Amino acid sequence: MSKKTLIVSTDNNHKIMEIKDIMKDMPFIILSKTEAGFGDIEVIEDGNTLEENATKKAVEIARRTKAIVIADDTGLFVDKLNGEPGVYSSRYSGENATYSDNNKKLLKELEGVSLEKRTAKFKTVISIVLEDKSIKLVSGECSGKIGFESKGDNGFGYDPLFLVDGYEKTFAELGEEIKNSISHRARALRNLKKELKNIIEDEENENSSNK
Repeated sequence: MSKKTLIVSTDNNHKIMEIKDIMKDMPFIILSKTEAGFGDIEVIEDGNTLEENATKKAVEIARRTKAIVIADDTGLFVDKLNGEPGVYSSRYSGENATYSDNNKKLLKELEGVSLEKRTAKFKTVISIVLEDKSIKLVSGECSGKIGFESKGDNGFGYDPLFLVDGYEKTFAELGEEIKNSISHRARALRNLKKELKNIIEDEENENSSNK
């Protein structure tokens, strides 16, 4: 079977390598948006949900190509804060916020809250725009609690605060290998692979029935 082109709406090399690894046995040529010639496209992520932001990023490139395009968005949802920071996770303490700024604000918002009430989840949504321009969504979640202080030197963003259920360590303490097997993003990517496998199988079945 000839390979299809899959464009990822990012220039984050870590994300590209992660996707290439999980899709290594699939018939896809995987390109970053710059490799595909769309490096100049910048999308304002002003949607009210992760689904809206991911789809907006994917559609903006899909309008200009016949390839399959995917884009993702991730947020941290804290139950005690009614789901905040959620879709605003990367800019929780302002448009030019650093990871440290966001973590400090989160800890301040949760001052005086006991550990059992600091439940939260990370969620990643991936939007897939297919060759016929139809859109499919897949997602992955990871549950945990927000700790009282930063712990661990690995990871980024809220990783040093997020105590993963079943491990009682933060993502930043667990390290890349474990994180990449259990994280919200890893689960979303596995669901992406399943979805693309189903699409390929459906196409193969349709082609064989038309012969």
